[in-house]
Amino acid sequence: MSKQVQPKQVRQRDRVIIRFAGDSGDGMQLTGDRFTSETAELGNDLSTLPDFPAEIRAPAGTLPGVSAFQLHFADHDVMTPGDRPDVLVAMNPAALKANIADLPAGADVIVNTDEFTPRALAKVGYATNPLEDDSLSSYQVHSIPLTSLTVKALETFEITRKDAERAKNMFALGLLSWLYHRPVESTLAFLQRKFAATPELARANVTAFNAGWNFGETTEAFTVRYEVKPAVMPPGLYRNITGNIALAYGLIAAAERSGLQLFLGSYPITPASDILHELSKHKRFGVRTFQAEDEIAGVGAALGAAFGGAIGVTTTSGPGVDLKSETIGLAVTLELPLVICDIQRAGPSTGMPTKAEQSDLLLAMFGRHGEAPVPIVAPMSPSDCFDAALEAVRIALTYRTPVFLLSDAYLANGSEPWLLPNVDSLPDLRVEFATETNHTDSKGEPEFWPYLRDPETLARPWAVPGTAGLEHRIGGIEKADGSGNISYDPSNHDTMVRLRQAKIDGIARDIPALAVDDPSGDAEVLVLGWGSTYGPIGAAVREVRESGGKVAQAHLRHLNPLPANTGDVLRSYRRVLVPEMNLGQLALLLRARFLVDAISYTRVRGLPFKSDELVDALRDVIDT
Repeated sequence: MSKQVQPKQVRQRDRVIIRFAGDSGDGMQLTGDRFTSETAELGNDLSTLPDFPAEIRAPAGTLPGVSAFQLHFADHDVMTPGDRPDVLVAMNPAALKANIADLPAGADVIVNTDEFTPRALAKVGYATNPLEDDSLSSYQVHSIPLTSLTVKALETFEITRKDAERAKNMFALGLLSWLYHRPVESTLAFLQRKFAATPELARANVTAFNAGWNFGETTEAFTVRYEVKPAVMPPGLYRNITGNIALAYGLIAAAERSGLQLFLGSYPITPASDILHELSKHKRFGVRTFQAEDEIAGVGAALGAAFGGAIGVTTTSGPGVDLKSETIGLAVTLELPLVICDIQRAGPSTGMPTKAEQSDLLLAMFGRHGEAPVPIVAPMSPSDCFDAALEAVRIALTYRTPVFLLSDAYLANGSEPWLLPNVDSLPDLRVEFATETNHTDSKGEPEFWPYLRDPETLARPWAVPGTAGLEHRIGGIEKADGSGNISYDPSNHDTMVRLRQAKIDGIARDIPALAVDDPSGDAEVLVLGWGSTYGPIGAAVREVRESGGKVAQAHLRHLNPLPANTGDVLRSYRRVLVPEMNLGQLALLLRARFLVDAISYTRVRGLPFKSDELVDALRDVIDT
């Protein structure tokens, strides 16, 4: 007589943090991405943190080779991928050892026991098997032979054992999808598309996924399923989006709203390459992408495109900015619109290519010879990369200047739900090219002066090459004010340097004032962030306020120039805390400009801040 399967208890949760971890070849990023897509489809708010080695194929079974993907989803708004996972899926001993310290007591640990061989344990320094020596007694450990169960489920398929073993991530995804009541139709459709050229592999992966789901349904290892209800969010059409994809879409939208062609000159570099890959798919929108032979060629082509009347964009990371700096200085003196997307990563030099840092702020501010001021814009979340890209292009077109857009690896690879905007609500970015002469020479003859400026923006006219009568000089040698003729006159150089600086300073009149969130109205401590610190700071501020603490929060999108009221805001508070993923670069600028004793709180671990560490820092400042 067969044993009857007892129905599983369903328990409600308001939030869950899951981390998938394994070798870089175990498909953890794909597994996490698919679980994220299912979660977004269900309507939960979410935030993700992919974390993977820099090597394309890191040494199998080693700690440096561990690839992980963390997802925080909830029935309310979330601001970070979470500090401490509730669930760890560890595909091998290295994944367990690299991540176990982050788990709170009582967390669920799902372990692929097939990989816990003596050799694999020894490779990462385990003297004994942690699944047998009671060292994991503070966790809820679920020991499951994921590999052998997958191979067993696929034994009738005409595929190699290696291909069958590779499908174990789909078995794990099916199990987790069952455990947390995720919709599965989109994943099944995805697998059919992904393996469309090899139908047998498609069927095998679908079968592995279903086997994982059925295992959860029938095994006695899990007596409870969990349900996280959809979050209450503003009505509209949403999609899950990463920062790099949002940035690419923002650039495309800017081109559409300006009526100009978008040209990307780029050299592949982690973590910016996805922007190149995405933009290359959208030729139908007039996007042109050029994968150059090096960083210098990429930015040179983008600047040439700007001279030709297009939106010139180059994408890179810190090492690439080093190489592009001379051409960016040329763009400053030519006063042409150019957007430099710096997706920051841990440095110096090659550093840690796949890890996040905010260490290029001073590079963007001052990393050129001579007085070469450049506006700087920084997004605060993955979806905000869309709006930040639009803003960077707006400034570049309006003021005829190169603009830095400072994202980072955390935003680039992380994802969250994005409310698709109404196209009519996007800014009108149309520009007028110079079509007629604008000056009369001493003989009364009309001529074109390329540096005759707009009285409000100080932007020079933009003349497309080949426009009759508007021929003018370009190049890096100093130009005469107005006429644009080559000039070595000392007083003219002084004038041009000050005009270029005044043009950038004047942008402060055209950006929103720094907004402060101070619900109590009598907070004495302000926490000020920029870029990707927004989420962790917001989560920490929320927790401090819930426990009765009074703290104000503000966040900078425009870092050069700063909003006009920045100094007044800083001086309104007794203490100002500035968390940064660098050694205090913004704090240094604030101290120098406003003579405010900003308190710098820094981390340079290649990982985003944890909200609980910011909570402790905030409470220390409040109590001081």
